[in-house]
Amino acid sequence: MKQFEANFDGLVGPTHNYAGLSFGNVASKSNANGVSKPKQAALQGLQKMKALADMGMVQGVLAPQERPDIYALRRLGFSGSDANVMQQAYKQAPHIFLASCSASSMWTANAATVSPSGDTADAKIHFTPANLTNKYHRSLEPQVTGNILKATFADPDYFAHHEHLPDNEHFGDEGAANHTRLCQEYGGNGVELFVFGRYAFDESKPAPQKYPARQTYEACEAVARLHGLSENNVVFAQQNPEVIDAGVFHNDVIAVGNQNVLFYHQQAFLNTQKMRTEILQKFGSDDFHFIEVPDTEVSVADAVKTYLFNTQVIRLPNGNMAIIAPKECENNVAVSAYLAKLVTLNTPIKEVHYFDVKQSMQNGGGPACLRLRVAMTEVEKDKVNQHTLINQSSYNGLCKWVNKHYRDELHVADLIDPQLLIESRTALDELTQILHLGSVYRFQN
Repeated sequence: MKQFEANFDGLVGPTHNYAGLSFGNVASKSNANGVSKPKQAALQGLQKMKALADMGMVQGVLAPQERPDIYALRRLGFSGSDANVMQQAYKQAPHIFLASCSASSMWTANAATVSPSGDTADAKIHFTPANLTNKYHRSLEPQVTGNILKATFADPDYFAHHEHLPDNEHFGDEGAANHTRLCQEYGGNGVELFVFGRYAFDESKPAPQKYPARQTYEACEAVARLHGLSENNVVFAQQNPEVIDAGVFHNDVIAVGNQNVLFYHQQAFLNTQKMRTEILQKFGSDDFHFIEVPDTEVSVADAVKTYLFNTQVIRLPNGNMAIIAPKECENNVAVSAYLAKLVTLNTPIKEVHYFDVKQSMQNGGGPACLRLRVAMTEVEKDKVNQHTLINQSSYNGLCKWVNKHYRDELHVADLIDPQLLIESRTALDELTQILHLGSVYRFQN
């Protein structure tokens, strides 16, 4: 049976902007209040999706969220017409208003945690939307994310959907950005590496001091239970608190894995040797490659600045593994030199492909942030909503849709324009018809 790892990328939303909302994300804060280019951002994302589909990968798309989130603003006491709600919020609580406009759902590595059928007790693919409690603007996403995932992976005989974890910092869950699945074959039994930043119920344990640890050990345990994973399927590893304080807000900013490869920085984990030993014990084969990048070749600062580890590691149809990297990696002397050397080493990674995703990078998300990985079989792929898969026809249609509905530029002050809300809802309503999602947004009901 054919088996593979599909990538489902988030489509950038019409309100893509730089409001600097993410404390602990250096790129997001440093580009606050810049002029964004929503149309360019969406087209850049689609170009990456199409390029991976052309490489022979199974590539899908996930719809963005409705923004501004008028319903959240009404819950906070702003009233009247939609235009009045926006004006009141912008005048009285500008930071709350800007959070309600965030297009952060484009980073679907935070959409959910996914466990393939080869790992789960009921042999279904399991999805748990991330609650994203650490950031208000992202905590608005889980309900609609769940709706979109259910509309994309709808067949209950093959897909199981869970409610997101309790909206509380003790169960802070950031989804696949802190989760990596390692395996010999995508459709077989694997090891799921859950990475956390702190223990919520034990303050005696190490934790970062400057920036928040967004993922808790307790959240990782809960998702593993929900997905019916056995002890032999999971490894829990703590992220190094010092790298969190250096701007590594998710594990996928300092480590990335695929099949029998774990590619990570020397400083990524609190106890690297313990993690390595446990992975090898549970992996079931000696054919495993730990690729540890030393400080002496790439500093943590350069790793964060270029998103070396927020790259995608994919298995190409020719059998090679390839790294999908942002242009920022190519333009950094130390990082480009390391990647040039890496493809000559005795590891499965033999190719590097560079992509321009600058609009995403400036807001703190590289290629890996933009995709949710779903390992599946050919049978399971046939049960996915086929209208969400990228091919030449769907790519052309989505580019036409973006060009029709998206603005070329957005200043932060433009977000108060009531016409932008109307434009966004019109666009999203049309998108749900293109992707055959049904009514996943509240304004459609």
